Amino acid sequence: MNIYSIENIQPNSIQTVNKKQTVGEAQQQFADSFKQAIESINKAQHESDQKTEALAKGEIDDLHDVMITAQKASIMLQTGVEVQKKMVDAYNEVMRLQV
Repeated sequence: MNIYSIENIQPNSIQTVNKKQTVGEAQQQFADSFKQAIESINKAQHESDQKTEALAKGEIDDLHDVMITAQKASIMLQTGVEVQKKMVDAYNEVMRLQV
């Protein structure tokens, strides 16, 4: 997975007019997409940790690659946190709606 993995998720979530989707299917699709994004962030963090540890042990000497991997993981985590905040805000807004 790369830093742009969320872009790869979006086209799958677009529904055509001819295909009806139940609430349960939409919830499951959202949950799967969210889980995939979290797993992608976790994988990037793990890869960054491994490369940093290998650099500290002297097993690799490519500092640029280690720094780039760490920066990608950091950006992915920051993006994930911002998305999470927006999701909580959207949930709170929906809960405020009067039925």
